Amino acid sequence: QVQLVESGGGSVQAGGSLRLSCAASGRTFSNSAMAWFRRIPGKEREFVAAVNFAGTNTRYADSVKGRFTISRDNSKNTVYLEMNSLKPEDTAVYYCARAPMLIAGPFSREYDYWGQGTQVTVSS
Repeated sequence: QVQLVESGGGSVQAGGSLRLSCAASGRTFSNSAMAWFRRIPGKEREFVAAVNFAGTNTRYADSVKGRFTISRDNSKNTVYLEMNSLKPEDTAVYYCARAPMLIAGPFSREYDYWGQGTQVTVSS
């Protein structure tokens, strides 16, 4: 069993920054790819960023590329999402997710455990 707990959400003005964290339980973290997804009100859940098991390979949605950075610390069983130059359209509930493989892509079906989500609100 894996539990994922997100933190770091909040309210910020456009142009600001936030750092999300996702703490994972279990002994499989260092062998698992991790990702962040988000659900914007009225829309389907969408992929934001993913990182491979070692933190050496990352991928991003085009909408966040150059503004967001995903990273991980396997010694702390934690994955991060650094969000800069935030825009009102980034307002969403952000979820972290685990994939039972060393590297994973942008599809929800690849991920088997999900956190409860953390709200990010960006005001103009």
